Amino acid sequence: IMATKWGICTAGKISNDFAVALKSLPPEEHEVVAVAARKLEDAQEFAKKFNIPQAYGSYEELARDPQIDVVYVGSIHPYHLPLGEMFLNSRKNVLCEKPLAINAREVQCLTAAAKKNDVFLMEAVWTRFFPVSWEVSRLLTQGEVGEVKIVESRFGFNLKHIPRSVEKELCGGALLDLGIYCLQFVLMVYQAERPESLQATGVCLDTGVDETMMITLKFSRNRLAVITCSIAMELPNDALIFGTKGTIKIPSHMWCPTSLVVNGKEAHYPLPEPCLPLNFAHGTGMRYEAEEVRQCLLKGLRESSRMPLADSFLLAELMDEARRQVGVVYSQDAI
Repeated sequence: IMATKWGICTAGKISNDFAVALKSLPPEEHEVVAVAARKLEDAQEFAKKFNIPQAYGSYEELARDPQIDVVYVGSIHPYHLPLGEMFLNSRKNVLCEKPLAINAREVQCLTAAAKKNDVFLMEAVWTRFFPVSWEVSRLLTQGEVGEVKIVESRFGFNLKHIPRSVEKELCGGALLDLGIYCLQFVLMVYQAERPESLQATGVCLDTGVDETMMITLKFSRNRLAVITCSIAMELPNDALIFGTKGTIKIPSHMWCPTSLVVNGKEAHYPLPEPCLPLNFAHGTGMRYEAEEVRQCLLKGLRESSRMPLADSFLLAELMDEARRQVGVVYSQDAI
């Protein structure tokens, strides 16, 4: 079986960590064959650092490269749709950083492009693929905590000094950047059930993006979820599942979990050490989503059963509604 040949779109911080994560996997299974950036020198520098044979100064060249199996899109939020569509229409499989797109309409556009070109598409919600997340799903299936009644999750950092977090043109705000992790966790626990109601309240910055948001969701059988996200302060960054027979807790780093507390007993799931410096905590954990992509491609699948496109669409719809209630409108919403 051949190695999965990756193309990396953008030479930024998250792409760096993705390339580091790929290096923690067997080289005969994952190989980065090309990288593209808007400036050729940025791509060349990235290629040199990771020993990548091909560097491009445009994304179009990457889309045309015939040897690439799958493109990792690590651009900032507003470019997910145009770049995603370009690669999908070039019949490239795509792993696109979260959020898959700015709103549900854009997610639908990407899904349609993937379907039309008969290629694979997955939103890179890396959390879903960590061993901790698989274990949570297993415990819930086995009824370890009885019937789940409440899910809570909090995720916040002070990111107000970072332009892409606060600027409306860059689709900043707490929900799309951080809250998406909390919301996807809720959907994972409740098996992508559409909630009966969603109530959001929040505080916006002068730029018009959400600084802090709280969302309460009610599901069938009187099950609830509460999420809090903020780009103004550090929160506990945890996730809790309360059931009729016990509790499951991810005590910290809920967006890249390496430990789990089940009814008071803690278990650790360490990650491989990075071979190069990382920009973000636990970055080598991106290896799990990369491995999922490879397994799906080997099986000829067009989406992952662990992060199906229906989940991405529901996630986008719920974020659209939460933003609507709080009054966060991007130019992409006006179309």
